[in-house]
Amino acid sequence: MQHPAATAFNRRTLLKGAGIGALGLFAAPVLAACTGTPSGGGTSASKTLTFGSNASDDVPKRAYAAFVDAFQKKSGDTVKVNTTDHNSFQDKISNYLQGAPDDAFTWFAGYRMQYYSKKGLTADIDDVWDKIGDNYSEGLAKASTGEDGKKYFVPNYNYPWGYFYKKSLWQSKGYQVPKTLDDFEALCKQMKTDGLIPIGFADKDAWPACGTFDYIDMRTNGYQFHMDLCAHKESWNQKKVQDVFDTWKLLLPYQDPAALGMTWQDAAQKLGKGESGMFLLGSFVTQQFTDPATLADIDFFPFPSIAVEGQDAIEAPIDGLMLSKKGGQNQAARDLLAFMGTGAGQLAYWKVDGSNLMTAKDADTSGYTDFSKKLAGVIADAKSVSQFFDRDALPAMATNVLEPAMQSFIKDGTVDLSNIESQAKTQYASE
Repeated sequence: MQHPAATAFNRRTLLKGAGIGALGLFAAPVLAACTGTPSGGGTSASKTLTFGSNASDDVPKRAYAAFVDAFQKKSGDTVKVNTTDHNSFQDKISNYLQGAPDDAFTWFAGYRMQYYSKKGLTADIDDVWDKIGDNYSEGLAKASTGEDGKKYFVPNYNYPWGYFYKKSLWQSKGYQVPKTLDDFEALCKQMKTDGLIPIGFADKDAWPACGTFDYIDMRTNGYQFHMDLCAHKESWNQKKVQDVFDTWKLLLPYQDPAALGMTWQDAAQKLGKGESGMFLLGSFVTQQFTDPATLADIDFFPFPSIAVEGQDAIEAPIDGLMLSKKGGQNQAARDLLAFMGTGAGQLAYWKVDGSNLMTAKDADTSGYTDFSKKLAGVIADAKSVSQFFDRDALPAMATNVLEPAMQSFIKDGTVDLSNIESQAKTQYASE
């Protein structure tokens, strides 16, 4: 089958008029969910719904609580929120949706949404988009559309991936933002000489390393090759992919040697304390900087250029809400998603979690800091956008094949591309 994630959409279109111009599937028990809504055709007139959330970290958890509170006040409906550990939610999503899921749940746009919709595990929300469609750009609408042409997803926010660092530390050391890989390597050497961990890195949860792989691949082989590789239109067992790992191997001596035992939250704390020089992650990393002075000291730069297309492509995942098949029968759940498609709904979330960027055209962005505007500008200036490997590729390919291979590579610097290709053939043939 054709994988829609392999089709590029231009980020300028994605943000036009928008105001600012991870993950195994088939093993583990079903996530906890609540009593259901009536079965059968149509929607129920229930004034209650359940909401399954993967926002287990403190900041996003409070942000979704604020969003839910705003919805309840507006609608008079009652929402019961069931929050599950972020990684566990993603690891168990298939069993969750096939078991007793909540009515609405947090998830991701693009291929990650399309995969489960194609399996018939989620409800289409074309009626919701009839209400909110004008509030989104064409690109965001495309990212919310299933292979059957129906809408299944309502975007809440997006965020860029790049290198985050402390301005005061860099100023004290005289460091300059690198534009090329050579500049980047030279900077890493200097940081190591200065007693720092040059590259903050954490991969205990397996998915963070995908960001490094994605960027090196896009910078080495181009955006379209990367998307075709995600869709298995390109073989893993070829020189172009080996080049990616060979380049990454040059950076391994500069990564945190404790990476495989740390979560991204651990690595963020090291960055905040000035123990590491920079950290590649999404802008949600700033959730960890609760001290206003530290937060104000954080800056960002895009992944440096390597061989082709300069810094044209960027990783900027889109997060939002979906309905389970059961939830599609509950009008209150549909109303919750419609509220997420408004500036008022997104602002309620963003006021608590300002690390991300609102996506609704009527969202009030007057509260954006210069840093938020910079993040939005980097996305807007990108010629192509990727969603992150575990969202752009077959879910099982990410969890069962690439992520373990990357952890092994981080440990000893070796990778077996023939084995990855063999497993990829098996995974994609089953689809």
